[in-house]
Amino acid sequence: MEIKIGTPQILTILNVLSWIIFIGLCVEAGIYLFNGTYTMTINSYNARFLNLLDLYNFSPAYYIQEMIFMSIVAILKAIMFYLIVKMLHEKKLNIAQPFTLEMGRFIFYMAYLSFGIGLFSLWAAKFNNWLFTNGVKIPNLEALNLEGGSVWIFMSIILFVIGQIFKRGIEIQSEIDLTI
Repeated sequence: MEIKIGTPQILTILNVLSWIIFIGLCVEAGIYLFNGTYTMTINSYNARFLNLLDLYNFSPAYYIQEMIFMSIVAILKAIMFYLIVKMLHEKKLNIAQPFTLEMGRFIFYMAYLSFGIGLFSLWAAKFNNWLFTNGVKIPNLEALNLEGGSVWIFMSIILFVIGQIFKRGIEIQSEIDLTI
């Protein structure tokens, strides 16, 4: 007996996985925002979370900057997966006619969000390198979930190209619809 997995089943699986990732990213962003606020207002020793106590002791302002980088990247990732979840949940992806304005906008939003994630990740990497050269013991980018800035930029360029292709496909589709 052969089991055939079709597009609807794959989309259902992707929907479930997207929800799981989205919830995880929301929790991650919330943890960063809460811990940064808690550290600055209630208990500075809480900066040991993510091994950032040395950074806090070096400069609370730099600690805030690091937490802002981590929060922005996590929030942008959560927004990205929110849009994916929304698109899959509302069934906006029409396989029979994929060149729609909604899909075009979706691809461009993904490109812009990817670019933002890459930009802030690269900015944080430069900042962390500067901190390291000034003798601050700081965790690596992977531990801070700030790695892969250049990969995010690369992905945004690819998505932007795909968005331009979709834009042209939408124009052709609307011409065909007007002809009929």
